[in-house]
Amino acid sequence: MERLGGVCSRKALKAVSRGDLERAVERGEVVKVRRGHYALPTDVEAQAAARRLTGVAILLSAAAHWGWARKWTPKVPQIAVPRGRKIQPSPDVEIRWRTIPDEDTVDGWVTSRARTLVDCAVLLPFDEALAVADSALRVGLGKKDRLALKRIVATLPVQHRKRVRRVMREANAAAAGPFESVLRAIALDIPWLNVATQVRVDDADGGIGRVDLADVQLRLVLEADSMEYHGERSLQDRDCARYTRLTTSGWLVLRFTWEQVMHEPEWVRDQIVAAVALRRQQELCCLPENYQPVVA
Repeated sequence: MERLGGVCSRKALKAVSRGDLERAVERGEVVKVRRGHYALPTDVEAQAAARRLTGVAILLSAAAHWGWARKWTPKVPQIAVPRGRKIQPSPDVEIRWRTIPDEDTVDGWVTSRARTLVDCAVLLPFDEALAVADSALRVGLGKKDRLALKRIVATLPVQHRKRVRRVMREANAAAAGPFESVLRAIALDIPWLNVATQVRVDDADGGIGRVDLADVQLRLVLEADSMEYHGERSLQDRDCARYTRLTTSGWLVLRFTWEQVMHEPEWVRDQIVAAVALRRQQELCCLPENYQPVVA
């Protein structure tokens, strides 16, 4: 569940038996948030800490409350208390001194959806903020949330406003989860690369399927490669056939593991940069001598 962003459907937990899942719920290690959906118990801990400190749960603790997947689950509750408050530091809670308007809180202890999105975009690294924003769009934002988002953004300093607008501009509900969101964040600032999310690819025999990220012009595929299916031979055979068909159809496929994307982003970026350079070289070697590239 940690790798899936701290919240997921029962379907995503294929490797976990029903009995093991039920026992985890009984022990409080996992919380059933609604039918067929489970989460890590961060919400319970955050609410208790916010009540105890008369503060407000913010950032990833607030995102967890709203059922949004995250790149990382906070080790301790993230709580904001009004400026000027004197509180003894504690290893059990991450405290930030901020005054949050009442209209931007819900039930007196957690930031609203709009405020949570803004805070994450301003205060978190871009990849973490993008993972939260992608999930927020997947879950759904109502009209009131969007109006509140515009209201809050309008009050921000220019630098913070730019950060929020970039995150929301790049956010995509089609992203499968934080793993894919973080991979996309790595790819977004690479020159000459323009990836789209969940692209359907076909060949002469029909549909190959959807790939996580693809630059259609470069015919370059980036896959957030999960190992969850490889325990069954038939599914592994299908997986191999899929990548073989992509290759024979002219696609260059890069497959990255969760550990690589989350813990070695610079290495991942270097590999993608190398693949883009290879694709551009292959394109140029096949063009006429008088070809003049058009660069936007």
